Amino acid sequence: MPNTDPVNPAIDDADVSDTDDLHEKCGVFGVFGHPEAAALVALGLHALQHRGQEAAGIVAYDGEQFNVHRGMGQVSDNFSSKKVIGRLRGRAAIGHVRYATTGEVALRNVQPLFADFEFGGLAICHNGNLTNSYRLRQRLVHRGSLFQSTSDTEVIIHLIATSVKETVLDRLIDALRQVQGAYSLVALSQDGIIGVRDPLGVRPLVLGRLGEAWILASETCALDIIGADFVRDVEPGEIVMIGAGGIRSLLPFISPKSRFCVFEHIYFARPDSIVEGVSVYEARKRIGRELARESHVDADMIVPVPDSGVPAAIGYSQESGIPFELGIIRNHYVGRTFIEPTDQIRHLGVRLKHNASRANLSGKRVILVDDSIVRGTTSIKIVEMVRRAGAREVHMRISSPPTAYPCYYGIATPERDQLLAARYDVAQMAEYIGVDSLAFLSIDGLYRAMGEPRRDSGAPRFCDACFTGDYPIPLPDANDGKISVQLSLLAGPS
Repeated sequence: MPNTDPVNPAIDDADVSDTDDLHEKCGVFGVFGHPEAAALVALGLHALQHRGQEAAGIVAYDGEQFNVHRGMGQVSDNFSSKKVIGRLRGRAAIGHVRYATTGEVALRNVQPLFADFEFGGLAICHNGNLTNSYRLRQRLVHRGSLFQSTSDTEVIIHLIATSVKETVLDRLIDALRQVQGAYSLVALSQDGIIGVRDPLGVRPLVLGRLGEAWILASETCALDIIGADFVRDVEPGEIVMIGAGGIRSLLPFISPKSRFCVFEHIYFARPDSIVEGVSVYEARKRIGRELARESHVDADMIVPVPDSGVPAAIGYSQESGIPFELGIIRNHYVGRTFIEPTDQIRHLGVRLKHNASRANLSGKRVILVDDSIVRGTTSIKIVEMVRRAGAREVHMRISSPPTAYPCYYGIATPERDQLLAARYDVAQMAEYIGVDSLAFLSIDGLYRAMGEPRRDSGAPRFCDACFTGDYPIPLPDANDGKISVQLSLLAGPS
């Protein structure tokens, strides 16, 4: 569904809809108590660029006013200028990188969103997705709220505005008691910055320290880039308030057992991050080892589909004893918004990002290791490319269970009838993508690799809804038919 907003045209909507990847939601970063807060936020957002490449924004507070810069494109497109950073004065700042999961790809949806309230200004950004935002939005519009964006983050702003509570904190708590969904939220007021995680802790958020300054970030890799120390994860259901008086923590929400998104470990988080106390790189290697134990086949080499398949392929190679080879080389200098004018050129698009090494692959039995299969279109092109390079056999191993259900919690996925695993069994999928054999990691194997029993007192340790259909948070908007499950086209903050 193309964007039709004449004032805020979307960037390359077709590029969003045609993609065969799962997209990385969003990333948030905040700094309090540093004279170059905005510059640090820009660096932190660079480290989180993998979580969203469509837009970026920073809001800073200098003790008198809020200073804002938001724009379409990547962090370097918007914050490489000293002039821009120089305008973002203040010792406190927050920032956001975005991949749309609710609301069209337009400037009006770029975060952080800012509003002037009775109590003063407040900027807010979040990673995740609210599952009852349509219901809440309709209620708010009915009572007179005027929305300026299609992002579900703005629902939170209006709930804060209409709250009868007195303080910023109490209004925020009142607002969040009304929302359902997955979110990690960072806000900026005159008094400091605030970090919040949803009660199930589906989306990540960490606390760091740089000298006397405090940092909030989606991942620890963003702390590393500015030389900050990791302090701890923000807990599920926790609110962390950081101001001149120090740091304060509240747990105002009933927090059931955590259901952290397992796909952060499989694909979304950067390999150099520590997520929920676990090294992402080591977790992915363990996943690869488990995959080799479950579904090995004789071959001459293990080849990752770069870059996300690399750690799992290393683990697979170590477990199987078959050499790891870079048989596919990725071009890192291809943007997502490349214009593809004809069908013939569009079909060649995969070669812009990947190229098979004929010298390595010719005459070989190859095991390709990738993190997931979504629609299957990219897998088809990768397999064809490897066969054209002369591979004698092509087997594919996927370091996750089949993705058979859409995500409603901040990952842009197609509708269920477009997911290959929802339409075909594994044998049919293998025939469809043209491999000699195909196998996925089992759901129990995934939990073994993560060192967790799948069921403990009746509830899994992780949110694994994209594999199992077990959604831990209610989906009122989806059940009402008010939102499309194709969150990549109509989507928000996250």
